[in-house]
Amino acid sequence: MWTIPIINGPNLNLTGTRELEIYGSQSFDHWLEMLKSEWNDVDFPYHQSNHEGDLIDWLHTYRSGADAVVLNPGGLTHTSVALRDAVAALPVPLAEVHISDVRRREAFRRVSLLRDVRFIEVSGCGMASYRIAILRLLEYLAPHTQYRQ
Repeated sequence: MWTIPIINGPNLNLTGTRELEIYGSQSFDHWLEMLKSEWNDVDFPYHQSNHEGDLIDWLHTYRSGADAVVLNPGGLTHTSVALRDAVAALPVPLAEVHISDVRRREAFRRVSLLRDVRFIEVSGCGMASYRIAILRLLEYLAPHTQYRQ
């Protein structure tokens, strides 16, 4: 069984109720259940916090015991060097995920401090961004069994 934690950052607890034209009307909890039902052989521990330190602590926790990580850092993508350093310290691949297309939004959102330390980025596909990231991570992990716990 693969372990791929999903970590969501600030304001993502409001998904499904906030800025529906950007983030859609589906809650993340509903989407997570769909992911779990699609991949019975993957454990998806889930965390969400509006606090930067919580995200960093979870990333430190998953330095062991995870095969890969999915992270939607929200607005911290553009501002947090500390979060970037925590991602850089991971010995497993990390997918940076965004529900909206950050390149078509405000100019400040086009900068990702994670760009040079993450494995892949998937953005602009709505909630499907998570599914696409997981597919890509699993595709990568299959032949790279040294990441297997």
